Amino acid sequence: MPAVTAVVTGGASGLGAVIARRLHADGHAVAIADVDGEGARDLAAALDPATARGHTADVTDRAALVGLLESVRAEFGPVQVLVNNAARTRATPLLEIGPEELEEVMAVNFTGTFHACQIFGQHMAEQGYGRIVNMASLAGQNGGTATGGHYASSKGAIMSATKVFARELAARGVTVNAVSPGPQDSPTVRAIVGERNLEAFQRAIPVGRLGDPAFVADAVALLASPAAHSVTGACWDINGGLHMR
Repeated sequence: MPAVTAVVTGGASGLGAVIARRLHADGHAVAIADVDGEGARDLAAALDPATARGHTADVTDRAALVGLLESVRAEFGPVQVLVNNAARTRATPLLEIGPEELEEVMAVNFTGTFHACQIFGQHMAEQGYGRIVNMASLAGQNGGTATGGHYASSKGAIMSATKVFARELAARGVTVNAVSPGPQDSPTVRAIVGERNLEAFQRAIPVGRLGDPAFVADAVALLASPAAHSVTGACWDINGGLHMR
């Protein structure tokens, strides 16, 4: 079996699939976890059934995350890399967000990420090595523009949690970082913005264009590498200049 095993949540489609493909291309054994279990298994089969497996997993269910870790360990051995990518994106106007929708978005985006960091972080700490990469968002830094306030709030919480876990796990060989993409050239962004508004939307981005999901995957892969041992508690911005520190 390959020496490095990676788990990607929300990996059946979109950015998660791009990340899963990149990590697999780098030689990782990849476990693709998604509520769309069929989609996850289809992607794994397309990559290589010997070194990629798809799993049905709902990150809002802590027990499901524990079961995911156990399943991956049985298939590939210890897990060294976790990418917390699973997310719910909603663009509901702020004052129209109801309690159920708020809970749904926070449960997937923040609570699921927090629980996965706990469960996989403990496993990695016991090994003395690990790389956790959380997917944050520009929305969590600037309050959001095209996305809803609950989405922005959840992503801001992820950035805080990244620092908390980074501090806790650093001495045990586990780094925890975040990648914060701005608007990417993806079906989700195009659907939220609308094709007829896309040109004007891009003009508002300082670099004048949408981001490339493949580059985001490159950043994730770099943070997931052994060479990234001196980077922890960081948030790498990939937003075309929409937010500058």
